[in-house]
Amino acid sequence: MAEFRALGLSPWLAEQARQVGLSRPTPVQAACKKKKKKNERPPPRTGRDCLGCAKTGSGKTAAFVLPVLQVLSEDPYGIFCLVLTPTRYGAVPGGPGAGEPVPEGTAAAARPRFKKKKKKKELAYQIAEQFRVLGKPLGLKDCVVVGGLDMVAQALELSRKPHVVIATPGRLADHLRKKKKKKNKKIKFLILDEADRLLEQGCADFTPDLEVILEALPARRQTKKKKKKKTDTLKELKGLAANRPFFWEAVSEVRTVDQLDQRYLLVPEAIKDAYLVHLIQTFQDEHEDWSIIIFTKTKKKKKKILVLNMMLRKYSFPSVALHSMMKKKKKKKNWATDASAAGLDIPTVQVVINQKKKKKKKIYIHRVGRTARAGRKGIAITLVTQYDIHLVHAIEDEIKLKKKKKKKKEQFVLDIVTQVNVKKKKKKNVSVQT
Repeated sequence: MAEFRALGLSPWLAEQARQVGLSRPTPVQAACKKKKKKNERPPPRTGRDCLGCAKTGSGKTAAFVLPVLQVLSEDPYGIFCLVLTPTRYGAVPGGPGAGEPVPEGTAAAARPRFKKKKKKKELAYQIAEQFRVLGKPLGLKDCVVVGGLDMVAQALELSRKPHVVIATPGRLADHLRKKKKKKNKKIKFLILDEADRLLEQGCADFTPDLEVILEALPARRQTKKKKKKKTDTLKELKGLAANRPFFWEAVSEVRTVDQLDQRYLLVPEAIKDAYLVHLIQTFQDEHEDWSIIIFTKTKKKKKKILVLNMMLRKYSFPSVALHSMMKKKKKKKNWATDASAAGLDIPTVQVVINQKKKKKKKIYIHRVGRTARAGRKGIAITLVTQYDIHLVHAIEDEIKLKKKKKKKKEQFVLDIVTQVNVKKKKKKNVSVQT
């Protein structure tokens, strides 16, 4: 608590941070609040725009939540802060939910459409949760505006003037296009979370929506951008900042946090599942209360995920399949697709196992970032077959770190190979309803 107080936070906010487990500020949090001189105010308190670049799990969200709450507590009113965050990986950026009428000739009409599904945009809801928990003593009111949900209900919630709005660009832009009053003069903070993804141009191009949103914001505002890595969008980020931007970047050659123990396990493709059972059994024997996330292929292989999930249950491992087609749940062992790789924050995860590797190297960083968060230690293990050696080398080049080889007990695995294959084969014929 004393360390947060030294950064200029009020006693109530420092105590609230302590109660939620933030014992001491991480480097990115300290950088956004520290004073260069004794009587100087921290950069966010002076009205300067701030740009922060740090690794996954380094506490970037709290780095902008805490200063906003500090300023808000001094003069609470209306919509005080707007947070923009990209949709999760694999989702379409913004826009009305499928099935809703879309005006022709608009940016929303040009976006791809999918079947109507009511699903949460993980990043937006998690940011909202941090605001709620840390801002509880203020009676903070927040509003989450994302695609796939009823626009009328969202408009009603916005009309109640919450203190903080957390939105995906597409859906918020759609609300602004329908609104006659364009300017919202009371917004004091604009936050771009994962700014590099918001500004990148590709299949997920948020540019038309961002133009609509920025046009509706007051010229005098404070902008904060948090990004995971330094990319070519840095110049564009600094271009958005108009008032002597403060820039901070984590100094490290390695792309993952120091508290993460990264290892690989060489296994034959044919008996990979037996090695997986062996790994989980080992961790459960040594640490019964540990939680594990096992990443496999995308939801297109949902049936295989469910089969493997049932197989683990046969071994008395409490587990649940987690993919984008179902609501988020928390269990001891989670089977997850890459819908969970970015932004999912379950603080008690001690181990991440990559059962299937993705060709995209940055997906690995998001996957292993689900453990070793906020200064905690964590373990990441990748199962490597004879067909995956080149992918491991590519990942090592990306993270600038040589992964360690994990020791294995081959005899134990060979003893359970037949048993694992029989259980798996039986479950393939079982009809599963999620």
